Amino acid sequence: MHPPATVGSRAVALKIGDLAKATGTKVQTIRYYEEIGLLPAPARTEGNYRTYASATLRRLSFIRRSRGLGFSLDQVRELLGLADHSDWSCAAVETIAREHRAAIERKIADLAALDGELARIIDRCGHGTVAECGILEALSPA
Repeated sequence: MHPPATVGSRAVALKIGDLAKATGTKVQTIRYYEEIGLLPAPARTEGNYRTYASATLRRLSFIRRSRGLGFSLDQVRELLGLADHSDWSCAAVETIAREHRAAIERKIADLAALDGELARIIDRCGHGTVAECGILEALSPA
């Protein structure tokens, strides 16, 4: 990710395409995040083009990283709300992360069970004809 260009100590506003490129986010996704309130409404130029400050770049990077870790949009919204209150306890943040991890562990267990079942079905293959296929037999209704 590239930080916004600066002139002296002042950050130069980014265009939506620059913001998209800097964060690896599609322009449509940025607009959607604005629409649902995850990103603030951008400033507009005289030509009505969106312009973004470095704070929006940081916020979008946070959203992207959170989504990359599988957090839902609702969880991201909660995390952003908590992040906006830096003097609060981080217990709520930890709770969200632990609940998310527990959900991932349940999905992993479900996938492991699915993998085991598929392995048993595949083992039924007799390498004969389709008419004798143990896999198709296992998939067919009783």
